[in-house]
This record gives sequence, C-alpha cells and structure tokens, in this order.
Amino acid sequence: MTTCSAGHAQKGLTVQTPYYLIDKSHLKDNLEKIARLRALSGARCLLALKCFATWSVFDFMSEYMDGSTSSSLYEVRLGAEKFPGETHAYSVAYADHEIAEVLGHADKIIFNSIGQLDKFDAQSQGHIRGLRVNPGVSTSEFDLADPARPFSRLGEHDPAAIDAVSDRITGLMFHNNCENDSFERFDEMLTLIEDRFGAVLDKMQWISLGGGIHFTGKDYPLDRLALRLKSFAEAFGVQVYLEPGEAAITGAATLEVTVLDTMFNGKNLAVVDSSIEAHMLDLLIYREPAKIAPDTGDHAWMICGKSCLAGDIFGEFRFDAPLKAGDRLSFQDAAGYTMVKKNWFNGVKMPSIAIRELDGTTRMVRDFDYDDFAAALS
Repeated sequence: MTTCSAGHAQKGLTVQTPYYLIDKSHLKDNLEKIARLRALSGARCLLALKCFATWSVFDFMSEYMDGSTSSSLYEVRLGAEKFPGETHAYSVAYADHEIAEVLGHADKIIFNSIGQLDKFDAQSQGHIRGLRVNPGVSTSEFDLADPARPFSRLGEHDPAAIDAVSDRITGLMFHNNCENDSFERFDEMLTLIEDRFGAVLDKMQWISLGGGIHFTGKDYPLDRLALRLKSFAEAFGVQVYLEPGEAAITGAATLEVTVLDTMFNGKNLAVVDSSIEAHMLDLLIYREPAKIAPDTGDHAWMICGKSCLAGDIFGEFRFDAPLKAGDRLSFQDAAGYTMVKKNWFNGVKMPSIAIRELDGTTRMVRDFDYDDFAAALS
C-alpha cells in the first residue's frame, strides 16, 4: 500500500474512503496564532463560514476565536446555533422573507449597499448595523474572486454617500484581501483606506477588515500586523474585527482517497474513488492542482477522479513506487472552500467527515449515503 503523507495511523477506527480528515493538532497551530494576534492587537476574530463550516469543531475553535461571520441566512443561523460568541450577518442582498430571521440570529448586521440599508431601515431599527465598503483595490490574482473588479456589486465606494448615512450605522466592513501573505501589501491597502475614508471612519464604533490575510502562514510578521491593527484602532477609536477563513484552517484537513484502477495513455493514470469537481471544486474553478506530500520520487502519475467529466483531474504527482489499486492517497489542504463546496455531481459518494483528536484517536462525525443523495434532489 502506498501512503502519500505520514501520520494517518488511526486508533480503533477504520473509515472507508473517500473522507475528509480534520486534524485538531494542525488546526490548533493556526488557532494559537489567532489567539496571539487577538491578545497583542485587541482585534476580535470571527470565523468566516463561507470558507469553513464544519460545525463539529466549532466548540474547539471558539476557545481561540470570538464568533462567526456569514454570507447568507443559513450561515448566520448556523453560526448563532453552533459557534459560541458573536454572530455577524452579511449578505450581498437580503430577500424580504429572510430579513426577520437574519435579524433574529445576528448580533450585528452588515448591509452590502445603501439601497439595502434603506429598504430594511424600519425592520433593523434597534439592531447594530454596518455597511460594506469597497475601497477599489484588492490583492486578488483572479478576476473571478476580485471584490474590486470593474463594476463590482460588493459594497459602496463613494465616501460622500457613505458619510451621508453614517448616522444610521455604527460600523463598516472592508473585504479586499485575498490570499494576501504580504504584510507590506496589507499595510499599503489599509493606509489607502485611512486616507480615503478617514472622515467616516472617525464616526464609527467598529470596523471589520474582513478575511484573506494569511497571518498564520510560516514566517508571517504577526507582531507587526498586531501593532498596525492596534494603531489603526486607536487612531479612529474603533473595535477592529478580522474574519479569518483560510488563515484559521489552512493545513488542518486532508481528503483521503483510494486508487481504484490504473491505466497508461501516454502517461501513468490512477483513478481514485473521489472527484475534484465534486469534492475539491474550488481547485477546479481556479484551475489549480491538488496537493500531495511529499510529491517526490521517480514515478510520475496523473491522479484522476471517477466522474465522467473528462477534466476531472486532481493533478500530476511523483511517488516512490508505481501506484496500484488499493493504494491510499491523501490530498492536502482540504478544508477551506472545499468541504463547503462538496456536491453530488454524478452521484459520486460524498466524502465522510472524520476528526483526529489531540490524543491521536480518530472519530467519524458524518457519513453520507444514498438517502442523502436522493434527499438533495426531488
């Protein structure tokens, strides 16, 4: 049997692949950095449920974080019910039939536009309200994910228009970082926000700077970030919020699969009991390969999904020995924007969810079967 990453021995449990495996020890590494940033900066950190919403580890994560933030009615309800602490609500647009329930679950509600603030002004009276602001710059390398792309619908951009409604809100939310591992770039964009929106920032009580800041990454200057956040908060007299998604869960989970068949068609091909379209969709959308560690050796193989999509390819990797049916593989970094996007394409079995506890034991927390597949349809 070929195992592509070490440390996957289980105690007392055998889980049939495919399954996502969340390792609490790796998760804890990120969470301890989040806790350190909170202590040094005074910022509060909310888990972005759009990135990761596996609530079986929410109690554990809540020991290091301040709550959750959402992008929809269902997410804000999940946060309110499952993640202790504050619950922030945001949506690109709330529907009339949603707003009452959203307000019932949220500690703070953030409107995407002045139009939505106007529309739900009466219903949201007495609630803590904020407005999303689009500063016009971002760190995204993908137009698909760029919140500052031309004609963006994500937030208000005119300082004068925002200032005109400042008496009806107490906070602003900026979200313009995307996979940003550069403190210098973060500092540059925050300075732009200060310069352009300083007058209205002075009138606020709290500011969310969103997610996408990879401050849990190796060698990130966490102390410099903390000092910058603290000085920003003191300069404008605001409580700063961050919304870490991937920063909270990077490296914390794998997708465990088994080789079902091997072929040769100009390259060595291995078909596994999973699908990148169904189980790691974010990678397919951005045309990025999955990750396997250590990805070294003399034998090159293309790892293929079992769906009928011709491009259902996880990527090309290197191994110490030829692959064969029955070999186990582990795809790395399978938590962020992965578990939340899993789907039933081709009726391929959805991966189960297992958690490796800090003591090394592994427990199954969710399995999916035909009844779940049928229930998702009509």
